[in-house]
Amino acid sequence: MFAQLGYYICVPFAWLTRVFYSLTGSYGLALILFTLVVKLVILPFQLKGKKSMLRMSRMQGKIKEIQTKYANNKQRQQQEMADLYAREGVNPMSGCLWSFLPFPILIALYAIIRQPLRYLMGLSVETISSISDAAVKLGYTVAEGGNASAYEQIYLAKFVHQNWASFDGRFDGLINLDYNFLGMDLASQGSTLFGQITTGGWAVIGVLLLPIIATALQFLMTIISMKTSGNTSGQGKLMMYLMPLMTLWMGYILPAALCVYWIANTAFSIVQEQVLNKYFNKVLDREETDKERAKREARAAKMMASRERMLQQQQQMEKAKSGGKKPQNASAKKQDKRASTNENGRVGQRPYARGRAYSEHHYNE
Repeated sequence: MFAQLGYYICVPFAWLTRVFYSLTGSYGLALILFTLVVKLVILPFQLKGKKSMLRMSRMQGKIKEIQTKYANNKQRQQQEMADLYAREGVNPMSGCLWSFLPFPILIALYAIIRQPLRYLMGLSVETISSISDAAVKLGYTVAEGGNASAYEQIYLAKFVHQNWASFDGRFDGLINLDYNFLGMDLASQGSTLFGQITTGGWAVIGVLLLPIIATALQFLMTIISMKTSGNTSGQGKLMMYLMPLMTLWMGYILPAALCVYWIANTAFSIVQEQVLNKYFNKVLDREETDKERAKREARAAKMMASRERMLQQQQQMEKAKSGGKKPQNASAKKQDKRASTNENGRVGQRPYARGRAYSEHHYNE
């Protein structure tokens, strides 16, 4: 089930890479264009998170003030932080989802690079088996066991490229895949080339330099991200060194094609960060100015409304003093209330027996 799901996830990325390879004829350029298009596609989804991150960075002073003030009351501290986020219109989790998006793309791209016949060319298992049998008849040796078995399709694709005249037109969908880029074999792994560093020339040195370049760019990108977010904690500093070190390690044990993707992706990300930081800082400056103006206008409107109410009260008081009717005193009201009755309960001037008619001959019967 998961293998089938992974296949369908890889299909659109493989199609995009295949299109760029057919247009350029260069595997390295296809990876760079693939990276650029993916960055442009996910950019609209990252904009809101980027703006929220910059706003969070501007709130660091208020956040630290709350953390210091309620250091001994975590519940109150969390409540005050939530109120601050609500007032400022910030969602601290809005940028987290999109920050993890490059990882599944990297995993999908790794599958495309590692199994070019299955994913990049879209060949069936039966067709791949037939190609392998044909290659064996031409002298190809199938890799067995360990790391060699994991990259079997890469070795087979390279053999097909070297003997393309024997395979051209025999299998539908088979592509003459050339891993060479700027004199480097992008299917090779840096960890297997250290012994050839003095004899292999640029083909070896270039592949060994790719992980170093990717690591340096990753380190620069981490510094820019920390500066943008204002995260200078111990955990942030740990990530500043941990992520580049992971890039260096993986760059040497995985095919060099992934380093090309890392270099392109990080370079585009650095440019994107600089452009978006400049743009959104201007937007936030303008919004904060508008916010302050709105606050001033609200205060002025409140003062004017209060002044208007005071003027109305003064006018009513002056009107009551000059021509207003004096109210009756309490004793007069009480006397009037006591003397009041209806006609059925009145005999002469004596108000009693309320609620029924009075008869003077009632007890003579």
